[in-house]
Amino acid sequence: MKLRDFLIGVATGLAAAIIIKETTERISPFVPANQVLNNVKSEFKKEAPIDGSWIYMKTEDFYNGITSIPVYKGGISRVVNGDMESFEFAADARTGVVVDLKRI
Repeated sequence: MKLRDFLIGVATGLAAAIIIKETTERISPFVPANQVLNNVKSEFKKEAPIDGSWIYMKTEDFYNGITSIPVYKGGISRVVNGDMESFEFAADARTGVVVDLKRI
């Protein structure tokens, strides 16, 4: 095998990887789950320090009475005035906006 052929193969593989990555991002325009969790945590931190948080990395369908949308589900816990508060939330996977919030 010639060095020239090898370099052509490497360049072709690199170009294919870039094209596949760009195409995948356009097909699945979901906000990363970690970013959604960080946004929710920052809003909760405005009121009180956070004790714990979690988020499911896989989307689930959420029916809001009109339509079904893909959401990330997660939770936040914090201590306010010595009492533990826990919340569960559902955030739109496309925008990161919280569509449901329940105190548990």
